[in-house]
Amino acid sequence: MMKENTYRIDVVDALRGFAILGILLMHSYEQYNLFVHATVENKLMLFTDKVIKDAVPFLFAGKSYAIFALLFGFTFFVQDYHQQQKGADFRGRFLWRMVLLFLWGAINSVFYTGDVLITFALLGIILPLTARLPDKTVFLIALVFFFQPEQWIKIAYALINPNYTIVTHAGERFRSVLVVLKEGNIVDMVKGAYHSQLFSITWWTESGRIYQVVALFLFGMLLGRKRKFLKTRRNSRFWIKTMIAGILCYFPLAGLKIIFSNFIENTVIKHQVNILLESYSSFALFALMVAVFVIVYYHHACISRWLSKLEPYGKMSLTMYLSQSILGGFIFYNWGLGLAPKLSITFSLGAGILIFFIQYAFAVLWLKRHSHGPLEYIWKKFTWIRIRKSITPHA
Repeated sequence: MMKENTYRIDVVDALRGFAILGILLMHSYEQYNLFVHATVENKLMLFTDKVIKDAVPFLFAGKSYAIFALLFGFTFFVQDYHQQQKGADFRGRFLWRMVLLFLWGAINSVFYTGDVLITFALLGIILPLTARLPDKTVFLIALVFFFQPEQWIKIAYALINPNYTIVTHAGERFRSVLVVLKEGNIVDMVKGAYHSQLFSITWWTESGRIYQVVALFLFGMLLGRKRKFLKTRRNSRFWIKTMIAGILCYFPLAGLKIIFSNFIENTVIKHQVNILLESYSSFALFALMVAVFVIVYYHHACISRWLSKLEPYGKMSLTMYLSQSILGGFIFYNWGLGLAPKLSITFSLGAGILIFFIQYAFAVLWLKRHSHGPLEYIWKKFTWIRIRKSITPHA
């Protein structure tokens, strides 16, 4: 059984910190969805822009959010298990916690047009619904979501009906939001928060990511049940096998995506196959990255000392995620400094690194005096709030 002092697992905090950092770097490279990088002529800057353009999406696009989702499910298990040990049922309280997360996401949508917190809050209902099911049942449900049934159904229907077409809405909704990002002030951002979130949910749905998130929630819960983040010989073997599987699966899947695109003529089928292969190959690389991170953290002391420095950043993930939206929006969007058109790819990423150092310094200083980040503390307090019933005195 899990002991009291293992509720907080350092490698999980460090891994979550790595995920939040990856999200920040990816967002900064993308200029928080603006993509209006300044052109450069300097050869060194052209070289660094090219390296960043290739490396950052490869390392972090989809993978950072995948780690975030995996640990979301793991955290639910830890909280639920902790309450079960006290004889309490956490599932109802968790649903209330998701209502609060939805509100955090609504705030975040004011500052950043790609918020994921509302999506996580809506999809998080799968965790209390499956929390008491056997491991095998949860695993099978996760597999169904992982293989993305909607895409397979659309492929099958397109084979039967060659005239079948799909209308997408994410691009149109983003263009309406883009005007506010480029020209609007903070009041316009508040007014456009609904459309910002609508674009985000539409994109996650149409890209198939929404199914992968649900699967990752469930996989994270299972990892918690199996105690896979604890340092044991058996777990080391598990992560080594995961690393090998990630390597063996990634390259064939990435290669298939290139090959299939050249041989499929039906645009609907081609698009859905691309979604599937992108999702599967990204998942393989994500699994490889997580496995390497855990193995190195536990078995290579020199590198582990550096990875452990991400723990404060990971312990304050909600505070860091929301504040990086505010800081990033202030740097890139028109309501703030509006620097996006003036920054090349390299300097855009540099802005993200600057944000990280500011956030990291704050996290380290804050955690010297507090056990939770400021937003984490508020979230926890409201999670466990109790409404006292008024007692009417008898006449």
